[in-house]
Amino acid sequence: MQAAFQEMYRSGYRSADLDAILAAAGVTKGALYYHFEDKEALGHAVLDEVMASDLHKKWVQPLQNAKDPIDALIRIVQSESLKIEDVRRGCPLLNLSQEMSGLDEGFRRRTEKLFKNWHDAVAEALREGQKRGVVRNDINANETATFLIATYEGYVVLGKTSQDPRTMQSGQRRVSGHLESLRPARGRTRVAARG
Repeated sequence: MQAAFQEMYRSGYRSADLDAILAAAGVTKGALYYHFEDKEALGHAVLDEVMASDLHKKWVQPLQNAKDPIDALIRIVQSESLKIEDVRRGCPLLNLSQEMSGLDEGFRRRTEKLFKNWHDAVAEALREGQKRGVVRNDINANETATFLIATYEGYVVLGKTSQDPRTMQSGQRRVSGHLESLRPARGRTRVAARG
């Protein structure tokens, strides 16, 4: 699964080379087809298992029971790797969604589900923050979660297109600044002074 993920991330799903996956995994074609009916089934499994797990670890787990969801979100955004290779490749979920959603309903449904899980984790964390008084009550958590994801992914695309890590650095600063603006007025100056 990891070999398939890496090949799909490097080459895209349609250009992914099964022989390269088999060589990297150290398995035979027969072993692959014993577990997966075809390349499409393998691609679906990569989404369901590898990419879903990665998204959960990066975005969902840190937000679960976070005392301050804004601090947690800023840490997540700031932790994004800015190695040139990661900037060059972009976001694997976004890449696969753009490549396959218009071509294959199975891929579309799966990428939609992962984006929904991401959205729901952010929105729920913001709602919990509102209950605790650490997130402004005048924001719509669902709309804010959508905006955050769209903005974050937009910077990832721009970084990939420009091949310039400074684009992602700018995105990290701008998204973090927007997140700071979601604090109630009394809490903004505390963190704003840090950076």
